[in-house]
Amino acid sequence: MRPDAVQRVLDAELAAARERRGGEPPRVLDVGGGSGVWAVRLAAAGCAVTVVEPSPNALATLNTRAREAGVTINAVQGDTDSLGVPAGEADLVLAHGVLEVVDDAPAALASLAAAVAPGGAVSVLVANRFAAILHRAIAGRIVDARRLLDDDAGQLAGTRDPLQRRFDVPGLEKLVLEAGLSVELLQGHGIVSDLVPGVVLDANPGAADALAELELAAATRSPLRDVAARLHVLARRTV
Repeated sequence: MRPDAVQRVLDAELAAARERRGGEPPRVLDVGGGSGVWAVRLAAAGCAVTVVEPSPNALATLNTRAREAGVTINAVQGDTDSLGVPAGEADLVLAHGVLEVVDDAPAALASLAAAVAPGGAVSVLVANRFAAILHRAIAGRIVDARRLLDDDAGQLAGTRDPLQRRFDVPGLEKLVLEAGLSVELLQGHGIVSDLVPGVVLDANPGAADALAELELAAATRSPLRDVAARLHVLARRTV
């Protein structure tokens, strides 16, 4: 499979960071990095990676995965309220699947922005409210779809909804700008790939590569971008 839209952007950002640092390893802070899905990959690519994660079980899994991969990752137990890392030093901060679950999204993003060095970037990946509406309607959960449509925060209050909020494009842009960051790129992630059954890909040679190419081509094209399963922002700290 080809690199997806998020990976492609991060690869380019880290290459630019390495150049700014004269060939030294880019410094990456992965907040809410869990068991290290991104962290291990980035450490293997030569980045100096710190993961801040509240779950001790996830950190234990991360340490095991890093050891098996032969990489070193600085693992810190904490959250957006107490990152436990120096401010203004990261070339890239990852916040993937974080802003949907924190109590105060503006405060969390402000904390992440403070961790970035001038010229660095924050990568934010969040659940899309409109995609959630469509997916529930398609699955026959019409009442839930309507409730998500009527709730500006995109939350199914009173249910076991694991998310405190979901985002749309204008709301995400506003949040990023209010944190003092500039929006360099806003794209969709999971536009059609989440809708294509695996059996279809298995039965058609070349379909997986074609689907990956379609995802990349559609990632920045509205209205397809605006109904992707997830929204991805690369935001820059300019001062």
